[in-house]
Amino acid sequence: MAFLPMTAEEMRARGWDQCDVVLVTGDAYVDHPSFGAAVIGRVLEADGYRVGVIAQPDWRGTADFMRLGRPRLFFGVTSGNIDSMLHHYTAARKLRRDDPYSPGGRHGLRPNRALIVYANLLRQAYRDVPIVLGGIEASLRRLAHYDYWDDAVRRPVLLDAKADILVHGMGETAVRAIAGALDSHPAGRQDALRGIPGTAVIVGTAEIGALRGPGCVELPSFE
Repeated sequence: MAFLPMTAEEMRARGWDQCDVVLVTGDAYVDHPSFGAAVIGRVLEADGYRVGVIAQPDWRGTADFMRLGRPRLFFGVTSGNIDSMLHHYTAARKLRRDDPYSPGGRHGLRPNRALIVYANLLRQAYRDVPIVLGGIEASLRRLAHYDYWDDAVRRPVLLDAKADILVHGMGETAVRAIAGALDSHPAGRQDALRGIPGTAVIVGTAEIGALRGPGCVELPSFE
């Protein structure tokens, strides 16, 4: 089984002119089920989608994020198998010397708060392409949360990342649903992404009233 393409040349070798989905990850691309991006990529590939991977892009500009071009459906973004801040710092806030999920164990191949950085650079490069967040950094930061590194309560990561939807927990089923929804409703992505189990989205004040009801748990606001 061939690796998922990581360059335009590898796309052309498959006869592709565009990917359906491009996955951006803070880890090296390792095609093994212990790496979330590889699992999600293969799940989508099995459903017939064309999937490319951008691993550990240079976050000092948008060029690396554009190497596979504009995907037809969405960008999927993960910081990797571990929260990016934990990759960089020990519990005593000391800088780590290596990164076990990078080639050669090299440190410094991903930014702090990689999920936010990657998503914002993608939004700069492709303003109208849906962005889907996933992985442990997204899952643990989907609500207002205490951030150990800032020693402060931070708002949900969706707001800082300016993404369209967040997948939390094991994401295979949710990502398949997202791909199917965007494939069926390319012009109305906001409505298409509502109500998918295992996801979080931003809603306006006018929508909150319609969501209240049996089974709804309302938390205090971040403010």
